[in-house]
Amino acid sequence: MSNGASFVDTNVWLYRLFDDKRIPVAEKERKRSIATNVTSVEVIISTQVINEICANFLKKAAFNEQQTKAVIQSLCSRCIVVNFNISILEYASDIRSRYSVSFWDGLILASALSAGANILYSEDMQDGLIVNGQLQIINPFKGCTKFSILPRTVKMPILRIYNFL
Repeated sequence: MSNGASFVDTNVWLYRLFDDKRIPVAEKERKRSIATNVTSVEVIISTQVINEICANFLKKAAFNEQQTKAVIQSLCSRCIVVNFNISILEYASDIRSRYSVSFWDGLILASALSAGANILYSEDMQDGLIVNGQLQIINPFKGCTKFSILPRTVKMPILRIYNFL
């Protein structure tokens, strides 16, 4: 299903899309640059990722429903979206039992594996862990700058909360 696409967790998207004033400018720009490069190629996400992004925008950026719909439409038009089904929910349970991850992380891992991803970009999970011999978790922000020079193959504008629409 993925044709080499990587799964990108919510936290990476938020660095790209959300202008968090609490983060120092230099750090925010470094992380935004890395997140932009990671999300500018063919990407897999799940409905969970979309839900979490929208929940953050509704709560932290006071988005209205029109803005929230625009985010949903933009993500769905640019990404491969994995919808939950019984197989993914059961697979997530197996992953949680085997790897002792949270409920939500189990769903992310099961979605990524179900879509055939080989890489999961996440700041919150164990960097370097290989799940089921297929999926490697990579923290793109962990002391590495190689992502800042990735080629940009898909145009996706940075959504800034103060200039979204």
